Amino acid sequence: MSDQPVIRTRGLTRYFGAKCAVHDLSLEVPRGCVFAFLGRNGSGKSTTIRMLLGLLRPDRGEASVLGTDSRQLPPELRARIGYLTEEHQLYGWMSVREAGDFQSAFYPRWNEKIFRGVIGHFGLKPEARVKHLSRGMRAGLCLALTLAPDPELLILDDPALGLDPVARRSLVESMIYLTRRSDRTIFFSSHHLSDVERVADYLAVLDYSVLRACCPLESFRTSVQEVQMRFAGVPPPLPTIPGFLQAFRTEHELRVTCVHYNRETEKALRSLQPVAMEMVPLGLEEAFISYLGERGEKTFILSDTEVAS
Repeated sequence: MSDQPVIRTRGLTRYFGAKCAVHDLSLEVPRGCVFAFLGRNGSGKSTTIRMLLGLLRPDRGEASVLGTDSRQLPPELRARIGYLTEEHQLYGWMSVREAGDFQSAFYPRWNEKIFRGVIGHFGLKPEARVKHLSRGMRAGLCLALTLAPDPELLILDDPALGLDPVARRSLVESMIYLTRRSDRTIFFSSHHLSDVERVADYLAVLDYSVLRACCPLESFRTSVQEVQMRFAGVPPPLPTIPGFLQAFRTEHELRVTCVHYNRETEKALRSLQPVAMEMVPLGLEEAFISYLGERGEKTFILSDTEVAS
């Protein structure tokens, strides 16, 4: 099996008029991993995915998928890529079975067992009409149509958006099943960070078109640390703190979140002379929000309300 990255970008840049949607993006996606592509709405995730698939040309830079320039993907290589978006576009007049028959005609590696297994997992009856399916069922059918060609690379652009928790779990379980084979790679964007935390090996974070982080998921999670400090009186003003992200202040407590916590960070915090100081583990969602949230010191909204009343 090749060690060549499944996806590679170098300086990938795209403008829409004067607005920069993706700026100088360089990343690599290893083969056989689940790679989460994260960011706020409008950060450039969908634009990047469309450039990877050759659906949109970059203004600068380059991208390759499965070792081929994204601008020149031949049909036989596209057949090795599964692509699923949040829209779940289908022909409403078809039945589930007819949708499968129609799709299978375009893929020489179509696996009917996978198709039947996924629609069964979502409780879909082959004779059911697409126009009568719920949003979650439509997502399940789209996933079945995407997985049945046995793709080497699966690209998912926030496919769980708007799904109820049951349908979302079924989608995630199907992703986990797919990655049992070490030669399969998933590249997906999602706003459900609990799902990301459950399945992803690596993540990249886009912030207003710029790549801010690209690393193993566990490395990102452990690089953002929260320290809770308690004081006998009112917490003192904060000094300069290396890696400072956010701080929340209450009557006797100060919570400080930092990235790349080290000895210098700890020294700066201990100089405040708290009576107690404790490191608090953060989940991926808390780490992500702290990393991309507004920087600086804040007070809790309820504390402000209490003072005002």
